[in-house]
Amino acid sequence: MASFDEKREALRQQQMVTGKRLVKSALFLAVFLGFMALFMVPMGMSQAINTMMNTAYRILMDTVFYIMAIAVLAGALSEMLTEFGVLELFNYLLSPLMKPLYGMPGAAALGVVSTYFSDNPSILALAKEQQYRRYFKAYQIPALTNLGTAFGMGLIVTSYMAGLSAVTGTSLGKAVLCGNLGAVVGSVVSTRMLLGFSKKVYGTETLALSPREMGQMTDEENKPKQGFMLRLLNSLMEGGKNGVELGLGIIPGVLVICTVVMMLTYGPSPDGTYTGAAYEGIRVLPLLGDKLQFLFKPLFGFTSPECVSVPITALGSAGASLGMVPELLREGAANANDIAVFTGMCMCWSGYLSTHVSMMDMLHANELVGKSILSHTIGGFCAGIAAHWLFVLLSLL
Repeated sequence: MASFDEKREALRQQQMVTGKRLVKSALFLAVFLGFMALFMVPMGMSQAINTMMNTAYRILMDTVFYIMAIAVLAGALSEMLTEFGVLELFNYLLSPLMKPLYGMPGAAALGVVSTYFSDNPSILALAKEQQYRRYFKAYQIPALTNLGTAFGMGLIVTSYMAGLSAVTGTSLGKAVLCGNLGAVVGSVVSTRMLLGFSKKVYGTETLALSPREMGQMTDEENKPKQGFMLRLLNSLMEGGKNGVELGLGIIPGVLVICTVVMMLTYGPSPDGTYTGAAYEGIRVLPLLGDKLQFLFKPLFGFTSPECVSVPITALGSAGASLGMVPELLREGAANANDIAVFTGMCMCWSGYLSTHVSMMDMLHANELVGKSILSHTIGGFCAGIAAHWLFVLLSLL
């Protein structure tokens, strides 16, 4: 039996552990209350809470269900391409390009195409497919988040920026091209950085699929093939079902993170008051950008401090940041060089603060969330810098 001294020592150790937990709980409560006060003091408690609820609702209706629809279509497409061997063809043809640039298999290029024509989470519809994951090693799977996000909403951003030629009266094709090339530079930096971190966690030899999963996949491949139409319909339905599961899985992360980012980005209503409507906030991120204009001017060549608000807003939503550009052009606060930088950074970042956490969670790589966000932050800056100097170089030719 334990002696009295041993029991007393065990009790003391338990009390110490309990005390540490209470201190941590108190610190968390203080930080949480301080963070909430950041919104409630300027906005008012009722208005701040109403804005949180209304913003989350609008994000759910306007963004999440849109992403779910994209995920269903992307999932159906990816499953169809996998079923009929197109994915294997992609891997064979594009490996010579993707390996040296990104350190990824050629199949990763399909994720680039998928996100460029839709949005960041569409690459997850591919990543859930065993036939897709077979080309990857374990350390490469988390990097799909950064690679896909770097091209998210690429077609929308590109076409929107090119369409602003009507506002400026001059062609913006060269600026948009430089922005796209800048996004490529940012994607390489972001993906390569995260691969460096993920190698330390997963090693470089472990495959993305376990031996059991590989065996199951081989068994499926060895089964007699059905008719063409039946295979087509089954692949479309199965891929679409995976897209629905994906859309449901990202709801918590997108709603929570995006609501906070939006409220840190936007300001009060047009009359300067807080009404509790969606997308009101305290404008912390744009104000922070103004303070850093001394750094952004030589890096990006911004025409005015107001330009900083576009990439800052793109941290939370690329779509929201696009809405700011026409007014900047009309006021003369932005020019073609800024369009190049906006295109590169909006495409590369494309609201990654709103989606990265949920995307990494879906890939079961939560331990790399911080590293992923850090890598993509640096990648976005590199995209903007590359777009600026590419535009300067082309302007001299």
